[in-house]
Amino acid sequence: MNIRVNNEGELHQAASELLKFAEKEKVFLFEGDMGAGKTTLIKALCFVLGMKETASSPTYSIVNEYVYPGGKIYHFDFFRIKSQNEAFDIGFEEYLASGEYCFIEWPQNISDLWPQNYIKITISEGENGLRNILADKV
Repeated sequence: MNIRVNNEGELHQAASELLKFAEKEKVFLFEGDMGAGKTTLIKALCFVLGMKETASSPTYSIVNEYVYPGGKIYHFDFFRIKSQNEAFDIGFEEYLASGEYCFIEWPQNISDLWPQNYIKITISEGENGLRNILADKV
């Protein structure tokens, strides 16, 4: 699935499309350059899911936990980890096994820990703020 987003106003529609595409899959791996819009897209996904608070980047905490009407959302940012053992230390495997939404930024830093099934989201930046969002079921 490929989605073009021309501005932030189109993000909620893109998030809705991604959630429909994912069907029952709840683990999303987000790849893209720094500043591509990973956290911004995750905020839109959380909004569409009905979350009342505003999502924020867990760059320093590694994981943020949010509540939405259907359960919990776990938002990970593995940009700053030095080894995959840090993911084990925070209980990453238990989060994945929870059946709740897991939105994972910088998943390449924990590539040995990826689950068998997930939605891979690749965000790339085009001209004039355009974002291309490519989603694959793995």
